[in-house]
Amino acid sequence: MDFNPLSPEFKANPYAFYQMLQTHMPVFHMEAWNMWFCFRYADCNAALRDPRFGHEFRNALTEEERAAWQPMQPSARQNPLWEMQRNWMLVRDVPDHTRLRTLVHKAFTPRTVERLRERIEAITLDLLNRAKDQGTFDVVADLAYPLPVTVIAELLGVPTADHTQFSVWSRAVVGSLDLTDQESVYNEAADATVALDAYMRALIAERRKAPREDLISALVAVEEEGDRLTEAELVSTLILLLAAGHETTVNLIGSGVLALLRHPEQFAKLKADPSLTRNAVEEMLRYDSPVQLTSRLVQADDVVIGGQHIPRKTQVAFVLGAANRDPEKFANPDWFDITRPDANQHIGFGGGIHFCLGAPLARLEGEIALRLLAQHMPDLRLSDAPPRYRPTYVLRGLESLPAHF
Repeated sequence: MDFNPLSPEFKANPYAFYQMLQTHMPVFHMEAWNMWFCFRYADCNAALRDPRFGHEFRNALTEEERAAWQPMQPSARQNPLWEMQRNWMLVRDVPDHTRLRTLVHKAFTPRTVERLRERIEAITLDLLNRAKDQGTFDVVADLAYPLPVTVIAELLGVPTADHTQFSVWSRAVVGSLDLTDQESVYNEAADATVALDAYMRALIAERRKAPREDLISALVAVEEEGDRLTEAELVSTLILLLAAGHETTVNLIGSGVLALLRHPEQFAKLKADPSLTRNAVEEMLRYDSPVQLTSRLVQADDVVIGGQHIPRKTQVAFVLGAANRDPEKFANPDWFDITRPDANQHIGFGGGIHFCLGAPLARLEGEIALRLLAQHMPDLRLSDAPPRYRPTYVLRGLESLPAHF
């Protein structure tokens, strides 16, 4: 088959391709990009935990190669984007990854996140009541989007009045993480980065003068201690937390509710037994993974995956959306079942040292949103207007999901 992850057909419904790829091309080399793609659960799960894979290209080089290495330089317009993302823990290796992750880890532990439960419930109820008052309901615009945006903004300490603006900037930045060859995407992301950088530095300056009980103030205090965090790393980390802190949860809630409404017997189970909510969230993460793909670089020796020899310095993409629908791992994988006993064995949050830092928060937000939605809108059903997906693949999610209640 002609595998093209940029094609509109593939982006519209990648699941239609995954089974064929798992059967006939489970480890596939795309020559045009010099990138390997892995589609099976066992291969992806093992490689994500394999220390031979990393992110930083310089760590894949010998000393001689490093001395002669000339990194590619982005355009002047796009340079702010690459400089900012270069400081994300998401793309750093040990020891810098460990240092950066440790600084914010405490804010996202299950115990710490659980303290946010009452506030998340209050925000969710407020959003549902607003929808009832207006008489119309778009699951994405009225719930899936504003809920995680409000939560991460409050956690960090971003003023309420700025939520809409930083969301626009955030969406532009995460657009650069998709598989795309459009220069305009990177240019828009770079422009948003410049704006976000100035915005964050202004907030940081405010917190230096008057600290508050928020994560920005906590990270500013760490940065002022000296060698653990530079100001550039501080700004980049805040941008990452703002962007990653809500984008994937929007997709989880939106796609999860769509799956429920397309399987009314499952929605009926959830309404009858709210204790199924946690497992329902896991099944949603498995069934329609908010992050479809993540990648690593072969850094140490050449590796063998699925019988294929992959040389050092080669990029490998692990297709999480396919792995979570692998019939060798999950029985009847294309069926959505909120009682599935092994749903929580999905790898929707990745694996290894880069396992999603915000997983406890995403799970809690998804759980609360589903439980209260089932409780307060038990007659929820799809409207005649079709769901509309965003034109992205890596971060797969809905742009709009009109519904009646």
